[in-house]
Amino acid sequence: MKHQTCLVVDFGGQYTQLIVRRVRELGVYSEMVPWMTAADRIRELDPHAVILSGGPASVLDDGAPTMDFSVLEDKPVLGICYGLQLMALQLGGKVEKALDREYGRRNIDHVSEGSILDGFASEQVWMSHGDQVLEAPPGFEVIAKTESCPIAGIQSGKRFGVQFHPEVTHTPRGKELLKRFLFDHAGFAGDWTSASFIEESLARIQEEVGTGRVLCAVSGGVDSSVVAALLTKALGDQVTCVFVDHGLLRKDEAKHVIEQFTDHFHPNLVAIDARDQFFGALKGVLDPEDKRKIIGAEFVRCFEAHADELKDCEFLAQGTLYPDVIESGSPTSAKIKSHHNVGGLPDWMRMKVIEPLRWLFKDEVREVGRALGLPDEMVDREPFPGPGLGVRVLGEVTPERVHMVQEADAIFREMIASHGLRQGIWQSYAALLDVKTVGVMGDERTHQSPIVLRAVASEDAMTATAVAFPFEFLEAVANRIVNEVKGVNRVFYDYTSKPPATIEME
Repeated sequence: MKHQTCLVVDFGGQYTQLIVRRVRELGVYSEMVPWMTAADRIRELDPHAVILSGGPASVLDDGAPTMDFSVLEDKPVLGICYGLQLMALQLGGKVEKALDREYGRRNIDHVSEGSILDGFASEQVWMSHGDQVLEAPPGFEVIAKTESCPIAGIQSGKRFGVQFHPEVTHTPRGKELLKRFLFDHAGFAGDWTSASFIEESLARIQEEVGTGRVLCAVSGGVDSSVVAALLTKALGDQVTCVFVDHGLLRKDEAKHVIEQFTDHFHPNLVAIDARDQFFGALKGVLDPEDKRKIIGAEFVRCFEAHADELKDCEFLAQGTLYPDVIESGSPTSAKIKSHHNVGGLPDWMRMKVIEPLRWLFKDEVREVGRALGLPDEMVDREPFPGPGLGVRVLGEVTPERVHMVQEADAIFREMIASHGLRQGIWQSYAALLDVKTVGVMGDERTHQSPIVLRAVASEDAMTATAVAFPFEFLEAVANRIVNEVKGVNRVFYDYTSKPPATIEME
């Protein structure tokens, strides 16, 4: 069964991925498409409804993002911020530069009865815009305004536009607005679930792969585990799961992953010890982007070096998620860092990549994993970067420096669990800085390395806040690390949120 789709056209807005999330939370399948390919994608997909996102540009500037509105004929459309302004301009309204850029919390008023915003008078909304609609297009009704924004909402038939952002939590009733659009005006059934995603994914995988063979790269993390479960369910023995021990995993993790996969999947698992290969390739490398690309390339070299054992697989399956794609750069977003399985794969790779989870967020992947019957310890595992400790060892990656991080990380995570502080943590880890600090141990001067500890709370890895551990706990962790990990004489804790920082150090 193929579900109706709400397509979100991305004009480069910082909240676009949240629109997709909110729509899916309401049980409606949603995809995001960059504005420059939106018209073709709408013709191809024929979505049931379309949402036009916000964006940082001005619709009045030359070269501003735009699209062919003829493809939206007879479709329910909701324009948000830039999307509203573009719709107004395209359909004959007027847009002007605002005298004062409106940013932050506002209250909307003068709401029209019977409109999509009926009952929203005096409600708080979140504004972020420099242009404003001066005149609504012909046939459109102005349904809301704020003290500083004369047109905060318009509608005509199945076309709606709002100047504020309903997808953010700073608009408390924003989700209700999206619900009205999706169900009252676009007619969605709200029946997209993890079970329906699995059903559709199985059919899509079988169609794409046919009788071919798939190499499924697994790490023990939830993403690759769910991909392995999906592929195994869809293709059976056509799938070979491959675990590469690159020496950059947490303490004792390689052994644990092999045991776990043997217990929960068919025994078609190939484990490759490639520690010497990876450490050799990373010798002398300091730049984090170079590290990621080298690690991505070495994975492929591993696969190709074991081609006979892997039965000449034609496809490479990966646990790529939507946040990975966003941070690796897209036509409408800035590149933050290459993920080894997105921007780090080499051009010379022969296998075709398939990514069944590419448009999912982490919490959605966990739900799919539970629906597939994976155990809680696998589904609830903390996110771990594909390049592993290669991006938690700042500077050169050597076996000795990785060992320091492994030991410090094991202490930190064990103490979080033993003190009952695990709840609410999205990710926790230790990293090694590429500097030396002076200390004193046993009345002697030391010149050794500092460890940075980091733990964050997050919903989807797009934003994150530091976990505020009690000082006494951090002090106890620091004392253990300094006393038990050779080569470490200082411990820091990272309180920085995302943004401005990222969750990982590199």
